[in-house]
Amino acid sequence: MSKRTQIASCVLGALALGNASIVSADQLQDLQNEEAKIHKAAAQSQEKINNLFEQSQELLAEYRNVIDSTESLKVYNDYLANLVADQQRGIDSLQRQIDSIDETKQNIVPLMFNMISSLEEFIKLDVPINIEERTARVQRLRDVMSNSSVTVAERFRVVLEAYQTENEYGSKIETYPGTIEDGGQDVSVDFFNLGRTALLALSKDQKHAWAWDNDARNYQKLGDEYLNSIIQAVRMAQGLVPEDLIKLPIKAAE
Repeated sequence: MSKRTQIASCVLGALALGNASIVSADQLQDLQNEEAKIHKAAAQSQEKINNLFEQSQELLAEYRNVIDSTESLKVYNDYLANLVADQQRGIDSLQRQIDSIDETKQNIVPLMFNMISSLEEFIKLDVPINIEERTARVQRLRDVMSNSSVTVAERFRVVLEAYQTENEYGSKIETYPGTIEDGGQDVSVDFFNLGRTALLALSKDQKHAWAWDNDARNYQKLGDEYLNSIIQAVRMAQGLVPEDLIKLPIKAAE
């Protein structure tokens, strides 16, 4: 091969290599561009994924809050239901008590009327100690029973109080002024009672004395032998002399 031919071959080879290098650089740029696009798309996709994840986390948190609120609301509703049920039980109990009280009132009112009638009858048959006071007390009881402003409890209290007062007459020793009838005449006297055991009367001039006979339902005049003892008994009850043993006309039980 001639020298000129060799030079020509070298020039052609260089041109060929130059063209090959140009083609490879373009392809590489294209690849780089495509790779950049892929990276950009991947970044955008990742950003979308991140946003979706954040949204899903927010939704999950909101869901959990709703669930927690629902559970709390259920607990509160259960509490209210139990509270209402307990209040209803209390109301039912109060209603039963009210019904019982009404029933008790219905039963106790006739009982009180019977107690007053029994007390009145007892006073009529008893030794007539303070008879006016006791009779007036029974009338006050009847007035209380007809007074609508007085409660049932208060009515029952005053009836029981009257019974207690009557019971105390059995142990009292007292004297008080009054009158008795003797021979068709009213005589002013000082009464003396030793419980229900003896009821005596002493004239104001202390010259006459009487003893109540409950069987005969009248006063029996006593002999003079009892005058001093009865005078002493009256003075003792008045607190004028010390208490002492005295002889009194007491009717023996048959």
